[in-house]
Amino acid sequence: MKPVGKIVRQDELKHILQGLKAKGKRVVFTNGCFDIIHIGHIRYLREARTFGDLLVVGINSDRSVSIIKLDRPVNSQDQRAEVLASLEMVDYVTIFDEETPYELIKSVQPDVLVKGGDWKKEDIIGSDIAKETHSLPYIKGISTTEIIEKIKKIHL
Repeated sequence: MKPVGKIVRQDELKHILQGLKAKGKRVVFTNGCFDIIHIGHIRYLREARTFGDLLVVGINSDRSVSIIKLDRPVNSQDQRAEVLASLEMVDYVTIFDEETPYELIKSVQPDVLVKGGDWKKEDIIGSDIAKETHSLPYIKGISTTEIIEKIKKIHL
């Protein structure tokens, strides 16, 4: 069963967030491919959620993933969105088709922007828009790319 109301179009999201911000809610935004969800993603999303009242996750469309990642995505954008929306700490999921989430971040106007530790704060796209930007520690040895490589070795 699809998580009702958590997966929204960008225009819907903007409208929803305007109402929530008017009520004083603090919006946290993060983005990524989230192709194969693993423990690193779960810990990251859990920590990101602690920076505010709700967590919005922007995911790359299948087309934009294929531009930035070789031989990906493994899972479709609809599947990735549904998995993320099923997580308790995620309040809203939206899909963006551009190579970067800059226009989406402009639309969302988050209070807090969060990315993984493989990003330097000054290089985080949208940091000029959010009131705060955080780079969370990267968990060494845990990544989608490494999981895919392990699977390939098993099947050789």
